[in-house]
Amino acid sequence: MKASVIYRYIGLILLLDALFMLLSSLVSVVYDMDSSFNPLFISFIITAIVGVFPLVYVPKITFLSVKEGYLVVVLAWIVCCFFGMLPYVIWGGEFGFAEALFESTSGFTTNGASILDNVEALPKGLLFWRSSTHWIGGVGVVLFALVVLPSMGNTKVTLTSVEISSIAKDNFRFTSKNLFRIIILTYLLLTIIPVIFLYLAGMDFFDAVNHAFSIASTGGFSTKNTSIMWWNSPLIEAVTSIFLILSGTHIGLLYMAFTGRKNIFKNDVWRFYLISMFVGGLIVSWNLYSSHLYTTIYESCRYGFFQVIAYMTSAGFASADNAFWPSTSILVILVLSFGCSMAGSTSGGLKIDRIFILLKTIRHRIILMRHPNAVLRLKLGGKSQESAAVNAALIMIGFYLLAVVFSTFVISLYNYDLLTSFSISVSTLGNIGPGFGLASNLNSLSFFPDSLKLWLSFIMLFGRLELFGLINVFFISTWK
Repeated sequence: MKASVIYRYIGLILLLDALFMLLSSLVSVVYDMDSSFNPLFISFIITAIVGVFPLVYVPKITFLSVKEGYLVVVLAWIVCCFFGMLPYVIWGGEFGFAEALFESTSGFTTNGASILDNVEALPKGLLFWRSSTHWIGGVGVVLFALVVLPSMGNTKVTLTSVEISSIAKDNFRFTSKNLFRIIILTYLLLTIIPVIFLYLAGMDFFDAVNHAFSIASTGGFSTKNTSIMWWNSPLIEAVTSIFLILSGTHIGLLYMAFTGRKNIFKNDVWRFYLISMFVGGLIVSWNLYSSHLYTTIYESCRYGFFQVIAYMTSAGFASADNAFWPSTSILVILVLSFGCSMAGSTSGGLKIDRIFILLKTIRHRIILMRHPNAVLRLKLGGKSQESAAVNAALIMIGFYLLAVVFSTFVISLYNYDLLTSFSISVSTLGNIGPGFGLASNLNSLSFFPDSLKLWLSFIMLFGRLELFGLINVFFISTWK
């Protein structure tokens, strides 16, 4: 394993970060050279120099071993989070080291939680950089780099096999060349079309672009302190909801549905995804109405369905203050937050595919208790799943639950209540953003001590790499 090769490809990925820092500084220029220009331009220079350095001294290699590819993927996420905090640290304001690292990690992992008490105080350039970290991280730092950077030959195949979750690969049955074209085309459409509709619905162009970045990446960063609630517009909420649902769909499946190659309604995972969202929305809406929190069924459905969609797609946008919502609504949303959306989408969480596998496994177990000799095949999206894939999904669910419990324990050591500790553990591990209790959707996490902010930054990265991704790095020397 050659460390120099790893440095080279991480350098390429840092150049991608530098490019968006430069774009953000240009946004600053457009808006009267606001106070973010110097921090962004200085960060661009530093990141570009560090990115170019290994390209000068390390020869180009078009083949990576699996070990090298794995380290490139994991280290790319870590390095991007650290360099991504430079504009925040240099700008100052509410940002110390812990706050800047938290905001950067929250951006790249598409978590959407924030330590900012006053988002609107940020200059335009820094707001654009903040949203750009979502957009880069939404489809994956490494996959994004592979699409926009020059061809890397066989390296693409190695990095793709590491970056894309194994459970998501069934709907990515394309050649390597077509795969990158499909990912970027679909991702661009999921960004550009919402910009148009949000602008027509009443947002100005700058806000529409920033929120489209968050929608496509299912991230949740907003340019307003009160998120989507600031506009108080049913039309904007409807546009956001529709495109969040699409962004929570497997990119490959979405592409094939758009091109007429597959009937998306025949996909059992997608149907389960929509049904879960609809049933959850109905329960929450009825609970809000029966609790007299809202006076009409229309209002209850408007806010109930939006928050279910926002949490289940791991975006975490707010259309209403959920700090005082009834316990039934909170419980339903937390349960849906475990599964979130489909594998192969930009969403976080366990993925609804694994929950579907778990329910089918339970069903098969009940059938086998009555018919021990029955031969049952577990299918996902119309394709039979091997026992190894099913076992991996079940192990992932078990490990995920253990991680949530452990993180809840750590946060509770700081004397926070159980609802706050548990919900913020679910939201950071699942990259959802807001939780409940003290960490509700209109509250920032600035009240957490620095040590806890650093812990939550680690948990966000841990969840984005689907737990085992980060752990395996510590044992890479023992790989055979």
